[in-house]
Amino acid sequence: MQDLTPQDIQALFTRADGSYFFARWGRPLAPVIFGVEDASLPVIKGAIEAVATLGRLEIVEVDPELGANLMVFFCRDWAELSDVPNLDKLVPDLDPLVARLNQADANQYRTFRFDDAGAIRAAFVFLRMDAALGALSADALALGQAVQTLLLWSDGAFAKWSPLGEIADGRVVVRPEIAALIRAAYDPVLPAMTQDSSHALRLFARSGGDAA
Repeated sequence: MQDLTPQDIQALFTRADGSYFFARWGRPLAPVIFGVEDASLPVIKGAIEAVATLGRLEIVEVDPELGANLMVFFCRDWAELSDVPNLDKLVPDLDPLVARLNQADANQYRTFRFDDAGAIRAAFVFLRMDAALGALSADALALGQAVQTLLLWSDGAFAKWSPLGEIADGRVVVRPEIAALIRAAYDPVLPAMTQDSSHALRLFARSGGDAA
């Protein structure tokens, strides 16, 4: 997919109920990864850093308010989440959530927390490593999740196409039009959160479109 139209951009932030809802991070990222071998950590953190660079977001060791504000959990079975100490304090209604994820046979879930201005202040990413996710390279999996966590995309964004592409040497990268959109989304002139769909036109103009 190339050359996103204003309608394409609006769809990426329009939820199933038809409402437009955009939010970006309002603070540096302090990521922590659970459930993977140490050898995989540089790949995952490197992907987060690469995508954060698009939004000019700083990566820090500690968030002064939360400690870690981007938590990524890998598991083989959703039931494992119920055994993570104190996770139920971070994610309300954890057990009903686990039940819903099991019933839906889901392999990923993201949930966000917001500050008083509506900007993202924390995100929790849960990945169940089924056959589909296991078939992805570590680079593709990590980069895809980083893209989907950097903004509050719609619940249907990237359901039919990937935000990633492959270049000539075989490396997986963020598609240029998505990279441009992320850069535009973090333009300081634009709001950190909005429910006004005309915002999509402003994103289009700043990501290389010719709208006013």
